[in-house]
Amino acid sequence: MHAEARDLIAAMPLPAVLIRWDERIDAANAEAVALLGEGLVERHFITVLRQPVLLDAIEGTMRDGAPRKTRYLTSDGRQDTTFDVSCRAVALSKGPGVLLTFADVTQMEQAGQMRRDFVANVSHELRTPLTALLGFIETLRGPAREDAAARERFLEIMGNEAGRMERLVGDLLSLSRLEAEERVRPTHPVDLPDLLSSVLSSLAPVAAEAGVTLIPELPETPLEIAGDPDQLRQVFVNLVENAVKYSGKGAQVTLRLSGPAYHPRLRADGVEVEVIDTGPGFDPLHIPRLTERFYRVDSHRSREMGGTGLGLAIVKHIVNRHRGRLRIESTPGKGSTFKVILPLRAGPPRGEEA
Repeated sequence: MHAEARDLIAAMPLPAVLIRWDERIDAANAEAVALLGEGLVERHFITVLRQPVLLDAIEGTMRDGAPRKTRYLTSDGRQDTTFDVSCRAVALSKGPGVLLTFADVTQMEQAGQMRRDFVANVSHELRTPLTALLGFIETLRGPAREDAAARERFLEIMGNEAGRMERLVGDLLSLSRLEAEERVRPTHPVDLPDLLSSVLSSLAPVAAEAGVTLIPELPETPLEIAGDPDQLRQVFVNLVENAVKYSGKGAQVTLRLSGPAYHPRLRADGVEVEVIDTGPGFDPLHIPRLTERFYRVDSHRSREMGGTGLGLAIVKHIVNRHRGRLRIESTPGKGSTFKVILPLRAGPPRGEEA
């Protein structure tokens, strides 16, 4: 093989392998070596590329010269990876060969699976209240037509189910807006102690009804950060309300603001807002998935409480938009802590260029 052709393969940005007429690998670039391993050149392609669908595609292109596409599945040690493989016939000095190129489509596959899972989850969440509504409507038209007591009871349940669907649609719209704005950094000045005091005041009736004590630990002096006041309010209302709902009667929920101070995770000066409860807590194994859409530690209890399964996903998106960090800690029997770390300023973090 000419040196020019080898240089061309070496310059390809995708993993590339050239197989010559005697079914031996004639050349492979550095990307292919990283994918398939060392010592590729002069090995029979079957000993390197052992997946039947890929071998069939190579042999077919060698036989008739027609281009083919197939998939190559492997793992990078952390996750399964998927490559689109293109097989193209090439003319070499002593006979025909096949050029393989590998395009990593793992992220596209994952995004597609996430979309399918999301549609399935939304369908499931909507189907339950819709089924209940249709059943009650049928009952009210038939056996309970003249039963006033049953009619009132069914209408109340129907109202609750309709409200649940309304909350779900509202949360889905919020997520959609957040995803559209996530790369746009909010810059409005927000007095955080004032905002947090307002959150506690608005949730005081909810806490009183649940038998939960709200404890503010907020500075008396103003402390401004750059942010979106409505979205930040949504974050802390969600976190405090969740703590109240799931802590149980007699629990305490503390809302603590500390800082400003330098935070290595932000590489900037920032503040910490902690929502600390003395509730039952939960197994830490749930923490990595808590901000996934529709993930619930206790799905039955969450639905009973009116949860949509999207609240912490919304919190995560808002915190990301503010270039902040969300940290969750929990110990069964000892309560949970949700910590939001927010940068003070609107510019890029320290150590990064504007």
